[in-house]
Amino acid sequence: MNVAEKLILQILFERGLITQREISDYSSFSLGKVNKIIRKLVEKELILNSNELTQKAKDIFENSKVENAIILAAGPGIRMIPINSEESKGLLEINGEKLIERQIMQLHEVGIKDITVVVGYKKESYEYLIDKYSIQLVVNRDYLIRNNLFSLSLVKNKISNTYIIPCDVWFDSNPFSKSEICSWYMISDEIDRESQVKENVKKELVHVKKNESGNKMIGLAYISKDISMEIKKRLLQFTQYEENDQLFWEEVLFENSKMIVPSKLVPKGTAVEINTYEDLRNLDSMSNNLKNKTLEIIATELGTSVNEIYDIELLKKGMTNRSFIFKNNKTKYIMRIPGEGTDKLINRIEEASIYSSIKSTNISDELVYINPETGFKLTKFIENARCCNPESYVDIKKCMDFLRGFHELNLVVDHVFDPFEKLEFYEKLWSGVPSGYSDYIKTKENVMRLKKTLEFLPKKITLSHIDSVPDNFLFYEKDGIENIKLIDWEYAAMCDPHIDIAMFCIYSMFEKQQVDETINLYFNGMQTNNEKIKVYCYISVCGLLWSNWCEYKRNLGVEFGEYSLRQYRFAKDYFNYVIDEIDLEVSN
Repeated sequence: MNVAEKLILQILFERGLITQREISDYSSFSLGKVNKIIRKLVEKELILNSNELTQKAKDIFENSKVENAIILAAGPGIRMIPINSEESKGLLEINGEKLIERQIMQLHEVGIKDITVVVGYKKESYEYLIDKYSIQLVVNRDYLIRNNLFSLSLVKNKISNTYIIPCDVWFDSNPFSKSEICSWYMISDEIDRESQVKENVKKELVHVKKNESGNKMIGLAYISKDISMEIKKRLLQFTQYEENDQLFWEEVLFENSKMIVPSKLVPKGTAVEINTYEDLRNLDSMSNNLKNKTLEIIATELGTSVNEIYDIELLKKGMTNRSFIFKNNKTKYIMRIPGEGTDKLINRIEEASIYSSIKSTNISDELVYINPETGFKLTKFIENARCCNPESYVDIKKCMDFLRGFHELNLVVDHVFDPFEKLEFYEKLWSGVPSGYSDYIKTKENVMRLKKTLEFLPKKITLSHIDSVPDNFLFYEKDGIENIKLIDWEYAAMCDPHIDIAMFCIYSMFEKQQVDETINLYFNGMQTNNEKIKVYCYISVCGLLWSNWCEYKRNLGVEFGEYSLRQYRFAKDYFNYVIDEIDLEVSN
């Protein structure tokens, strides 16, 4: 049998005696094609003229029973913000049923009891399923840095006549069957601009072309025994390389721009993926999971209702916090939710005092609400804004001019930022876990030597941003004039303002020549050698400071890749540059 014949025969097995027109509806084949396939199946003695399956066909299905199912439930579901911090996606309730429990019960309905659930985020909340449904749990400990391709690889040996199921899909009717005579991947007839694939007339799933929309990918698939070895082999190959960590498991199905399995097309609404808060609200407006304290805070502060908060979208940028954009009454806002462990890193009372001190300056975005206890912050979104491009000379100059102007305001608050104290503080947060760098002790000793150098160099103390990275400079136009805002003041404090130059450089991961050019722009070419040495000192100490911060976050399961390595490198290299400059001063 070819793929089309198998798909029609599968429909007759699942649906019983139905008409050709009904087969056409279920298969998405034209009525003419269905009639042609039916004749072929009759000729092959697989069905009778009444569309009833013959014993020959029944034997095929008897030998093609589904053996097991794998449910992928490890991911943190970051697009579900703001409710992902309270509940894992697989445990969201739709019409009083938890998503994953509905899937398990649908599998049980067709006799599939061998079910494995791969978990990671909030893994403990899935433990009860072992007792309730006799499922097996497998833990993906790397769920924060490795996608579901890795999750599936952990249970690859179970793949053989197997359903692979995403935990976040609600199926209107049972999509599972006791027997499947061919592999397939489920898509919807809904058009999706983010989809990788579209169905062609041969029921093949082919890659969409650039700027082309495809069929919505549901994520449910069936892998039959005949291709299971190939899938296992590919999973092993893909997971050997770090660059594949963020891939979805579907990548192993592709070969020469098309999937090695045919499509299974279902109508829009038959299978609904719950990716966002609004997906959940659209499917079940009464779901208990919609009751969210973050949205209730927003509604209270804006004098609106939770139902009038819409277009909720994750804001991916931000290393310390989780933030999302939303609209209310056509106005756009950003809500910040403090990230894991930030209660130990940031004094929110001090942050709130900063916003009070800069309120009249108009140098930051408009604050609507800030809670000094929780760190929740609500600001107005700046439309059509862009971040500073650290590769643009013009942008860097404008940022340095802005910083100089801000520093010349000589604003005063009650708290101080000491980079050496912060360096020690972040190290203590490791709770006895040693540094991942073998020469950390020597590097730290060198950096601490710079404290005396900085004490010797002249400086003034004023309010400094401390987190003056390119992403925090927003460029936007208003009334035909370009404006700049500096946002995210959670680290701001009294300090030598030249530390802000260092912070800009190390986050931009500049080479030394770019650092020197940035210093030159801040001082308008009038810097002394002592001022240059001072910025070098700050680059070294702040490099180690943020490296220590990264090591703390790594211990919490949050990785920052190259950024953390480069910060440690800044600590070592710029210590050496300071020593070279001091020796040069002495020799002169």
